[in-house]
Amino acid sequence: MTTANALYDVPGPKTRKRHRLYGIASTVVILALLGWILYLLFDTDQFTYTKWMPFEYKGIQELLLRGLGNTLKAFGLAAVLSLALGTLLAVGRLSDHRPVRWLSTVVVEFFRAMPVLVMIFFIFVALKVQPLPALVAGLTLYNGSVLAEVFRSGVNSVERGQREAAFALGMRKVHVMSYVLVPQAVRAMLPAIISQLVVALKDTSLGYLITYEEFLHAGKLIASNLDYDLPFIPVVMVISPIYIGMCMLLSWFAGWVSRREQRSPKTEAVAPAEPGTLLPRVQ
Repeated sequence: MTTANALYDVPGPKTRKRHRLYGIASTVVILALLGWILYLLFDTDQFTYTKWMPFEYKGIQELLLRGLGNTLKAFGLAAVLSLALGTLLAVGRLSDHRPVRWLSTVVVEFFRAMPVLVMIFFIFVALKVQPLPALVAGLTLYNGSVLAEVFRSGVNSVERGQREAAFALGMRKVHVMSYVLVPQAVRAMLPAIISQLVVALKDTSLGYLITYEEFLHAGKLIASNLDYDLPFIPVVMVISPIYIGMCMLLSWFAGWVSRREQRSPKTEAVAPAEPGTLLPRVQ
């Protein structure tokens, strides 16, 4: 007999066996696909020394490092400004003043709906802004508006009783947000925040369309100057693992912050007060 769950029925022996077969079949298909891709790469001589020799040149290595540095610079600026803008817009969305709340809502919905590339091109072409500020501004407006909704949803996800209890103790709204709601909402918001930062990191590659010399632009420049067939494949095989590694590093950082937050004294569970114990007076 199987026990029921609130969301689904726990699979029985036959269902588990069927799922195991599905897993084995999926693994075989994925391995076959990878094998086919490797066969094509070897068949087109993508691993020959001739095609990888250019990456030994110091000039190409410096070009890639310079492009990587420009990518990290654009991402760092966009990440900091997006978090700041998202916080500001989230505070506006949660404001008790209706005009502030409406204005923040219009800004968030407008820039969330606007494609990132359109904003970057508009700032670069129409406003005649330099490539780096144009790229950072476009990424900030889009990701900041998305993060504003993440922050607002995270704060609203905290149990309503927490807010009411804090107000009942005489705490002001600023203190309720700073000491009660936000610390509890951080854990729920952290995965979504990191996911959006990963999106911002990948979107820095749009900078090559406005001549910003970032990592992808450097790879495109290298591939266009190689004189053998399919020059983009070795370049992609060099650039892709670095992009993936940076995204994985962000995910690891999120996990580290989450574990550190759980060990923080501010977020540790507080033992229930004994009967007759007076609550501390709120200043």
